[in-house]
Amino acid sequence: MSGPTDDLLTLLDLEPLEVNIYRGTNRDLGTGRVFGGQVFAQALVAARRTVEGPREAHSVHGYFILPGDLAAPIVYFVDRLRDGNSFTTRRVTAIQHGHAIFNLSASFHKTEVGLTHQNVMPEVLPPESLSPELDLIREMAERIPESLRPVLTQDRPLDFRPVSPADPFRPEVRSPVRHVWFRAIATLPDDPLIHQAVLAYASDYGLLPTALQPHGLSFRSRGLQMASLDHSLWMHRPFRADEWLLYATDSPAAAGARAFVRGSIYTRSGALVASVAQEGLIRMRCTTE
Repeated sequence: MSGPTDDLLTLLDLEPLEVNIYRGTNRDLGTGRVFGGQVFAQALVAARRTVEGPREAHSVHGYFILPGDLAAPIVYFVDRLRDGNSFTTRRVTAIQHGHAIFNLSASFHKTEVGLTHQNVMPEVLPPESLSPELDLIREMAERIPESLRPVLTQDRPLDFRPVSPADPFRPEVRSPVRHVWFRAIATLPDDPLIHQAVLAYASDYGLLPTALQPHGLSFRSRGLQMASLDHSLWMHRPFRADEWLLYATDSPAAAGARAFVRGSIYTRSGALVASVAQEGLIRMRCTTE
């Protein structure tokens, strides 16, 4: 297994402090604060650690309350709300410096057989024909601020391959639709929790910027303040996060300094394995030369 993959698995392997209490470390992605997908995934892991038996998450909802401090560990407190015959419900509060920075509600379901239908996966180019996003970023390294260059060009545990890459330094007006293939760069253990946690981590990556495309903006645009406000993930059927998954996102609305984005995640064979929804802050601040 590769170094970056080992690092991600370590990030998701929380330290138990006491019954229902866990502690996690942080990974710097160059934003100056804890990546939302990280705290979302870690909270999911904390919740699952308190669930007995073979029940996997199917519905996970989180609210981002305060920016996370990269320099401090995050402590996760789990409330065991309900253990039913078919469903188990947990609530998780993430704490830093004595304050709640994030809370999460998660429901876990025993495996059952039932009615099945789904939307059809979009037709896009296969991942082998596309360049890894990391390679594209490294090609424009000279345009990245020197202080951020080592972080943004570092090796990654996940390989993201955008179908229609965009230049964050020269954004163009596009429709609010984005397609990205992704997978872990190395084979992961078979534990379903690891695959769910890795998908939860990846589900917040590049999601909100979809709402910037019709405005000709990128996360690097001057005067832009952008942050996730909430994040919801529904997992419909089993999958592996070390096999190619297509993340199809779109943003149907933005108003009042907030944008709504949704996503669908498919296996390469076209099975819809997860759905995502998020509202985020998109605020333009006045700038002076």
